[in-house]
Amino acid sequence: MSKILVTGGAGFIGTNLCKKLTELGHEVTSIDNYSTGYKNNHIKGVKYIENNILNIENQKGNYDLCFHLSALARIQPSFKNPMDVFLNNSEGTARVLEFCRKKNIKMIYAGSSSKHHDPHQSPYATSKYIGEELCKMYRKTYGIHVDIARFYNVYGEHEITLGEYTAVIGKWRGLVAKNLPLTVVGDGKQRRDFTYVGDIVDGLIKISKLKDYNEDAWELGTGLNYSINKVAEKFKEVFDCEIIHVEDQKGNYRETLRENDEAINELEWKPKDYLMDYIESYKKKNEQENT
Repeated sequence: MSKILVTGGAGFIGTNLCKKLTELGHEVTSIDNYSTGYKNNHIKGVKYIENNILNIENQKGNYDLCFHLSALARIQPSFKNPMDVFLNNSEGTARVLEFCRKKNIKMIYAGSSSKHHDPHQSPYATSKYIGEELCKMYRKTYGIHVDIARFYNVYGEHEITLGEYTAVIGKWRGLVAKNLPLTVVGDGKQRRDFTYVGDIVDGLIKISKLKDYNEDAWELGTGLNYSINKVAEKFKEVFDCEIIHVEDQKGNYRETLRENDEAINELEWKPKDYLMDYIESYKKKNEQENT
């Protein structure tokens, strides 16, 4: 059994990770300020601490491993409050790294596929780029074990469905629940590598078991992508909903797609092309809950 700290443990990916870690018998502690996480996501057996990662130096206890998932994690809101984004995503990451250095804790950082686009396109992309560079500096300068896992368009259970921090699948789930039309940004021809959260958790756990680290980062994407229009059409088929197009947004990438196969080949990670089945299963789940 390992003692594991998860920043952002009451959020979307953090909740799924905490659940799996407890099932595997680990002692898990979550730090979350609940800005985008929820207390109804709490998993039995996990110790939850309400705090900001900017105060992590006050965190007591010894840990074997830290999964650093905490972040303000959407492009569009980052244009409104860039200083909040840099404070939480960049300085926050520096503080978590320093905490891990002082306590000799192995760390896994949640990177972003935005790394493969111009990082100057949005405060969010820049903040995550800075986070990766901080990880690499701490690894090279201080010799701490830090791995970076880049996520690609994650969807699945515990995803938020309301508010400005929703991703497209979660947002559309929220809209169909209210019988509102789906909003497609721009022409809808942009393509996304949608990755199921269960596969992300599996990849993170595989990374945590490594003795060596990846000099760059582990790419956690399916290696397949769908156009936004195609996914919207699947929602329309399943939920009989209307689709409307809205004006394109700055920072909106034309394509995301996993960059290499290292996670597949070296970790024996096997992500599923599950998106279309997930949309159908979500409809069935809603029908069961409403009967």
